[in-house]
Amino acid sequence: MLYDALDEVEINNGTTYLPFDPWQVADNLLRERYVDDWRSEGFMLALSKLYYFIRPVLSAGMRRLLQKVYMKGWDRLPFPRWPVDCSVDNLLGRLLLMSLKSNRVERIPFIWFWPEGASSCAIVTHDVETELGRNFCPTLMDIDDRFGIKSSFQIIPEQRYDVSPEFLTSIRKRGFELAVHDLNHDGHLYRDRGEFLERAVKINSYGKQFEAQGFRAAVLYRKQLWYDALHFSYDMSVPNVAHLDPQRGGCCTVMPYFLGNILELPVTTTQDYTLFYILNDFSIDLWKKQIEIIMEKHGLISFIVHPDYVVRPSERAIYEGLLGFLSRLREEKGVWVATPGEVNSWWRQRAEMTLLENGEDWQIEGPGSERARLAYASEKDGRLILSHPT
Repeated sequence: MLYDALDEVEINNGTTYLPFDPWQVADNLLRERYVDDWRSEGFMLALSKLYYFIRPVLSAGMRRLLQKVYMKGWDRLPFPRWPVDCSVDNLLGRLLLMSLKSNRVERIPFIWFWPEGASSCAIVTHDVETELGRNFCPTLMDIDDRFGIKSSFQIIPEQRYDVSPEFLTSIRKRGFELAVHDLNHDGHLYRDRGEFLERAVKINSYGKQFEAQGFRAAVLYRKQLWYDALHFSYDMSVPNVAHLDPQRGGCCTVMPYFLGNILELPVTTTQDYTLFYILNDFSIDLWKKQIEIIMEKHGLISFIVHPDYVVRPSERAIYEGLLGFLSRLREEKGVWVATPGEVNSWWRQRAEMTLLENGEDWQIEGPGSERARLAYASEKDGRLILSHPT
């Protein structure tokens, strides 16, 4: 059994003494420092090179078979916790509880997570991987619009398919967002530092050409320590739990967080490809379970749904079922269904806002504060209670 350092916490004279640095713990989880660099050396590096060398000649069925073999035993991994890990959120919650006790106050004010007091936030993103997916984008926009949901399309700039100015304009004109999806989706973006820097120059250029503020790497590969070379406002490459991704790990939070100047919008639900072809689950039951856990933390519910994998009527019906469920959450539970760009703008504004005491009340100041809501953290029966502003 692992040792629980929280057992050694002491509270004396209004001061909480911890046997560890909680901010270092949180940062190590957010940046996935607890995971070895699985592609840096040895067998896994050779296996990765071999897979991507032969991948172009493999059938879809053979790729799925190899992926299932690689994923074998994923459900026995103890950490991060499947299907959603909230370790960072729970740690910060425990610290807030300790602060309440050590300061002997009934409640602590804070700026609510989402604008207008929304209970949680949801975003839908589409990684366009093939020519088939690109050609399906107009239909996918029609489907999203039918449910009143604007999404983001991640476009691969090179090699996979033709990216015409007309195609990019057709997405923007309909109120959808564009993000850059890797460079050529060959799986080698983070293999070598020098090669990465060369690719980053091209990727940044495509970001300007696409008028895109966001980026996502292929296959959710990531190396957060290199993000300073990417000139984007936000990234969407870090999964909450990565048991079913080639690169294991996970950031263990359901909230956006900053990596230097880049805001990370973590992927907090299972990708459609994984759901359909790895788990063989053709329903939204897992997504609904993950949504429930995320909403308990008032977090970010983020989806990756590829146009390439919802072309067939059966998968398309499942995706439409998800959109219908999100629409009901928006109407009945006050979930803010937004685009990644809108979330990025809000989270940056919120980070710059300040709470000022005004007599017995508190006031929120700063750009965007008219959309912000005051909330309070309190304790009840040893549990942290976050008031939900209306």
